[in-house]
Order: sequence, then structure tokens, then C-alpha cells
Amino acid sequence: MPKSKVYRLGDLQLKIMKVLWLQAEVTVGDVHQTLVREGEWAYTTIATMLRKMEARGLVRHRLHERKFLYRPTVRAEEVTQGISSHFIDRLFEGSLADMVAHLLTTRQVSREELTRLEALIAERKKRL
Repeated sequence: MPKSKVYRLGDLQLKIMKVLWLQAEVTVGDVHQTLVREGEWAYTTIATMLRKMEARGLVRHRLHERKFLYRPTVRAEEVTQGISSHFIDRLFEGSLADMVAHLLTTRQVSREELTRLEALIAERKKRL
């Protein structure tokens, strides 16, 4: 399987991308209104970050009624695939089993989560 591109996103960039993935096309004001509930992000900070993200090819904009409408150019799946693969490769030398074992021993896991994991593993086994 070819390596996934790793999108290195800071906290604010990831929050902005999540807004874009949910709403598809938004103005700086829309992003600001959504994120202001989570922290004290200035409108200008979000506008600057969107411009930087556009320069990196993460988002694009179009002009509509004197406002820039931003949309994502990468899908959430691409970002999570790249970040998770990079994480597993760097910390667990590519071993998914080692990563899962680590998480199961270092985090609280509910019975419901374990049942869900068992179901996911059983489903994956069927496809092999």
C-alpha cells in the first residue's frame, strides 16, 4: 500500500478543517463564530490561518458577494489516514497490535468500547 501523505496540522488548523468538513463552504466569519465558543480566537487570526492553509493547499477560496468562501481541498479521511499511519510507524515501528496493546493498558476502556473493538476485529477477519 502506498504511503499516505502526512498533513501536519496545528490545533487551530485542525479545528478550522473540522468546521470546513462539516459545513463544506464557509466564510472567515462562519469559522470564527463556530470556534469562538471553544476559545478566544480573533477574527484576524482565523483569516490569517486560512490564508496560510490555502498557501499549503489545504483549502481554497472563491469570491462570492464580496466575501471569500473557503472549502477544504483534502478530505478528513486523508488527514486521519496520514497522521495515524505516521504515528504508528514512528512510535510503534508500524505495529498496530503494539499500538492497541499500549492504548488498552494506558487508557480507561469501557465494556462498550471493548465490544465495539471486538466487532470491528471480527468484521475485518471476515474480509481476509
